[in-house]
Amino acid sequence: MAKSFDAVVVGGGPAGYVCAIRLAQLGFNTACVDNWVNKQNKPALGGTCLNVGCIPSKELLESSHHFSVMRDSADQYGIKCKGVEADVPTMIKNKDKTVGELTKGIEGLFKANKVEWLAGKGQLTGTNSVKVTPHSGEAYEVEAKNVVLACGSVPIEIGAAPLHEDVIVDSAGALDWEECPKRLGVIGAGVIGLEMGSVWARLGAEVTVLEAMDTFLAPCDQEVSKAAFKCFQKQGLDIRLGTRVLSTKVKGSKNKTVEIEYEDNKGKHTLTVDRLIVAVGRRPNTDGIAASNVQLEIDEGGRIHVDGGCETSLPGVHAIGDAVRGPMLAHKGSEEGIVVAERLAGQRSHVNYDAIPWVIYTHPEIAWVGQTEQELKHAGTEYRSGTFPFLASGRAKAMHDTDGLVKVIADAKTDRVLGVHIVGPQASELIGQAVLAMEFDASAEDIMRTVFAHPTLSEAIHEAALAVDGRPIHIPPPRKKK
Repeated sequence: MAKSFDAVVVGGGPAGYVCAIRLAQLGFNTACVDNWVNKQNKPALGGTCLNVGCIPSKELLESSHHFSVMRDSADQYGIKCKGVEADVPTMIKNKDKTVGELTKGIEGLFKANKVEWLAGKGQLTGTNSVKVTPHSGEAYEVEAKNVVLACGSVPIEIGAAPLHEDVIVDSAGALDWEECPKRLGVIGAGVIGLEMGSVWARLGAEVTVLEAMDTFLAPCDQEVSKAAFKCFQKQGLDIRLGTRVLSTKVKGSKNKTVEIEYEDNKGKHTLTVDRLIVAVGRRPNTDGIAASNVQLEIDEGGRIHVDGGCETSLPGVHAIGDAVRGPMLAHKGSEEGIVVAERLAGQRSHVNYDAIPWVIYTHPEIAWVGQTEQELKHAGTEYRSGTFPFLASGRAKAMHDTDGLVKVIADAKTDRVLGVHIVGPQASELIGQAVLAMEFDASAEDIMRTVFAHPTLSEAIHEAALAVDGRPIHIPPPRKKK
């Protein structure tokens, strides 16, 4: 007889494991099916984010940033450093240790909440049944009153640059090099491409980023993306916009190189690098998620169709995270997992998709929430905006970290905050204040009237809000338009 549960979650990433834990907290007899296998060829929870995404990349970004500061900038703090070297194998070892501790932590949370972990590939075989194919042994079916699909996403591959051993890699492969390449190519100037490019540039690589779009970081507010572009250029990242990769060739046997042929508006070009990262985005990992006889509605892009409550075309089957519409962000998926669990328990719960923050963990960091100025112009929405540079921040000055700015955009009629955009130190932490403000429908004046501690970086948000009304304190007021 098949095992029976109140709820079965397929996928153990940030969307799936959070959903499973919340279901168990609400009294559901819950199982989580997950197919991930770690570097040691053992089952591990946490999905892409914890194993080869958010967490390990942040570990390497942090390690490489500390190294670059000690090597290049320690003297500005009155610290003399000589012979500073990067021990890349130790960085990789530390990264793996952090990943192992966190994935084990989820395993412990499952035990504490009585979530049953079923290691193996999950496939929807009916509205109330899931087939589990373990890593060894025969497949079996489990029954569930409710099924939640949280199958995540995988890197997009391109025919012009097929992966090749450890020479042409995706974002996961770029986390395991134990030697810094002298010349590194990156295809894609999005979140992953910029973060991975930054890691290896700090460690000494000559990095060239090839981006197909003519606009740098198109989803960002243009004022922020322009400021960020200048910062990356200053750091030595060679970002070439409007380029299309035509082909790649791996040459040599022992000391391999990659010859990249690409074109731009000036014609065709050749670039030779020692390693190449393909970071052109991700796609939903929905191949085979449902048996052929199951009528699960999936669009051409591989996304599972869901309604406002994340219910699919099949009654009682929900889908969350990277596999559905919306941004592919871990925190978005986690929140959807909580919402689905609470709705199944009869509670009122929802995700405010207008207040989901985005972060790029480069240095300076880039973070934003809400609408950009170009989006508001396109929609014909009347707005006011204010900016404040970190160059005028006392705390940023004391940190010797003054690149970037904060921008607050508010509705011209209601003064309600429509978007906050940051490029600068600790933007990933600062954006939380803006998200909270937007969640509670704050106005720019609400932020103006809020007392911020001094000296802090967060004062830049306060000053940008003041600038919306044309009255910043620590920079000259903007000139009035004639």
